[in-house]
Amino acid sequence: MTEESERRPETPAEANGAAGVFVVLGKQLKLLRERAGLNQREFGDLVGYGPDQISAMERGVRTPRPEFLERADEILGAGGLLREVIPEVEKAMARARTRHPEWYRSHAALEAEALELHFYANQAIPGLLQTEDYARTVFGQRRPFMSEETIEKRVADRLSCQQVFDRWPPPVVSYVLEEVLLDRPIGGSVVFKGQLLNLLRISGMRNVEIQVMPTRREEHPNMDGAFNLLVVPKHGQVAYVEVQGFPQLITDRDEVRKIADRYGIMRAMALSPMETRSLITQKLEEL
Repeated sequence: MTEESERRPETPAEANGAAGVFVVLGKQLKLLRERAGLNQREFGDLVGYGPDQISAMERGVRTPRPEFLERADEILGAGGLLREVIPEVEKAMARARTRHPEWYRSHAALEAEALELHFYANQAIPGLLQTEDYARTVFGQRRPFMSEETIEKRVADRLSCQQVFDRWPPPVVSYVLEEVLLDRPIGGSVVFKGQLLNLLRISGMRNVEIQVMPTRREEHPNMDGAFNLLVVPKHGQVAYVEVQGFPQLITDRDEVRKIADRYGIMRAMALSPMETRSLITQKLEEL
């Protein structure tokens, strides 16, 4: 076994260059919680977080939000100890927006070499599935507005990334899309009809499975937003999320496993690929 394979994967805190802040803060948080006589579930109930999230913060692999620290300071009787560290946490969060593991070049580069690609989307059709017109509309609606030159460059880059479907051997690709994405006619009926036809085309590929999560499902295992899961050579499975333009690559095995578990449950709850194709066809007929 090589030294690289023996090395423990980077936690998000380490990847962001903020391990010192988050690890020390996590230890303080755990000590204060235990002194207050609360277990992780009890404390989580008081601050509105699950026990897994509390555990992750105490281990330094999840960034505590400033509002959480304000509330925790009050509940745990920290006397301002947690509140005082908020400026340092905000600085660390700012670094998190631009720092990644040394081997990470870009999300597009990961997609290009990934052995498996799995996506959950709830706001717009994912980039690899977008038509040129749909992509141009998405970028054109961004706020603040982009210049026409920037929009065209973004569209060209997006279409270039779709060459991943032309690789041989092809990657294993799956999608879980919220049904609302089939009802939101971004770009108007003509553009959206072309987008739905493109979904049918790509879903017919042997290596691609597209599933829709019906809106009327009464339960949902993931209320935390969109994410991507990728299996990358030499680095195993990683997760990628982007919130308000701030990207985050997640490499900690426990955190990736939790996201993968949620994705597996969603796939079990979603329509089958064949049922999904039938639903897309129905939506097309309704346009």
